[in-house]
Amino acid sequence: METGFGQKLIRVVVTGPESTGKTNISDFLSRELGAVWIPEYARYYVSSLKEKYTYSDIEHIAGKQIDDYKKYCQSGSGIVIFDTWLIITKVWFEVVYGKYPSWLDAGIRDLPVDLYLICAPDIPWEADDVRENGNAARELLFKRYIEEIGALGTAFKIISGNGRARNLMALKAVNDLKRIRE
Repeated sequence: METGFGQKLIRVVVTGPESTGKTNISDFLSRELGAVWIPEYARYYVSSLKEKYTYSDIEHIAGKQIDDYKKYCQSGSGIVIFDTWLIITKVWFEVVYGKYPSWLDAGIRDLPVDLYLICAPDIPWEADDVRENGNAARELLFKRYIEEIGALGTAFKIISGNGRARNLMALKAVNDLKRIRE
């Protein structure tokens, strides 16, 4: 399917439940690979709110994710690392509101991702003012993300382990994809 996005571009999404090292891995990959890193917008946005987020706030976050994708994926080559993506946002809608905007499925389908790195909830939970799904919820969300990504038929790798081993597992997955593409 022709998407208008560069065929030599590698689009990697780092995803998974809260407090599973997504940002650390994204930062590491961007430095190691000289890749563009798109930080998690939801964390920044939600932490800046004066009141609890709303359905329309999550719609705004999804729109920003789509805008960032379009902005950074217009180039013909290189690697773009997304720290979270629309899959998390879709599941977030479903968990909190029991529904999601119909246009979200089109965004997920029409904006291709080459590789999902799904961070396993095998490292300790670290609470903060934004996180709301610790402990057992992380396992349930992890399974949901695998189901959603599996249904897309897109390549994914589960990232597990601690510290540097976790980062190196993610790096190997991206380098393996690069070798296939060459």
